[in-house]
Amino acid sequence: MRSKSYTDKPSLGLILGAAGTMLFLHVPIWIIFLYSFTTDEATYSFPLPGLTTKWFGVALQRSDLWDALFLSARVAAVATVAALILGTLAAAAVYRSDFFGRDAVSFLLVLPIALPGIVTGIALRSAIGTLNIPFSYWTIVIGHATFCVVVVYNNVLARFRRMSGSQIEASMDLGANSFQTFRYVVLPNIATALVAGGMLAFALSFDEVIVTTFTAGQQSTLPIWIFSQLVRPRDRPVTNVVATIVVLITFFPIFFAQRISAQSADTEGETK
Repeated sequence: MRSKSYTDKPSLGLILGAAGTMLFLHVPIWIIFLYSFTTDEATYSFPLPGLTTKWFGVALQRSDLWDALFLSARVAAVATVAALILGTLAAAAVYRSDFFGRDAVSFLLVLPIALPGIVTGIALRSAIGTLNIPFSYWTIVIGHATFCVVVVYNNVLARFRRMSGSQIEASMDLGANSFQTFRYVVLPNIATALVAGGMLAFALSFDEVIVTTFTAGQQSTLPIWIFSQLVRPRDRPVTNVVATIVVLITFFPIFFAQRISAQSADTEGETK
C-alpha cells in the first residue's frame, strides 16, 4: 500500500478549514480598507453610499498624525536596536553556557511575550513610578524593548541550536580570538536570524499600544492616536485610513522576515 505523502491533494475539509481561518483573520482588515474610501463620514453603512479618496488627503494633512507616526517609528527603531543587542547576548549566554537555572532564565526571557500586554504595562508603570522616573520617550522605549527582546532571542537561539559548535572550536584552535570568531564565524551564521528578528521586533513595537499607554506620559504614539480618534464619529474614515497605513507598514517587515526565515531554512536543508 502506498504511504500517504505531503504532496497528496488535501481533503475538502482541510481546504474549507484553511479558507475559514484565512477569512476569519483577514476579513476585518479588508473591512477597514473598504471603509477608508467611504463618502459617509459618520456611520458604517453597507453598501457604501459612494467611494472617495479624500480621507487620505485629510489624514496626511494632520500634524498630530505625523507627530504620532514619527514617534512610533523612532521608538520602534531604538527598541529594535536594543532588542538586537540584548536578545543576541542573552541567546549566546543561554546556548553557550551550562549553568544552574539556565532553563529558568530562558523561561523568564520569553515570559514578557506570553503575558497580556496590560499586565506588562501595569508592572512597568508601577516599577517606573516607584523609581520616580518621569514618563518620557525613553520609558516608551524601555517598555517596547521588553517584548522585542523576546522575538530576537527566540530567533537567534533557534539559529544557535542549528549551528555546528565545531565551527567555533575550529576557529579558536586556529588562533582566532573571541572577536574574530564572532565576526567571521558566528555572525555570518546568525545574520539572517538577526535580520528576521529585527524586522519582527520593529513591526511588533510599531503597532504596540498597551505598554505605550502605561509609559507614554504626555506623548502619543500612533496606536494611541488611533484609539483617541475612535470617540470622534466624524473622524472615523480618517481613523480607517491611518489603520490601513499601520497595517501596510507592519506588513512588509513581517513578510520579509518570513521570507528570510524560509529561505534560510531551505538553504540549511539543502546543505544537510
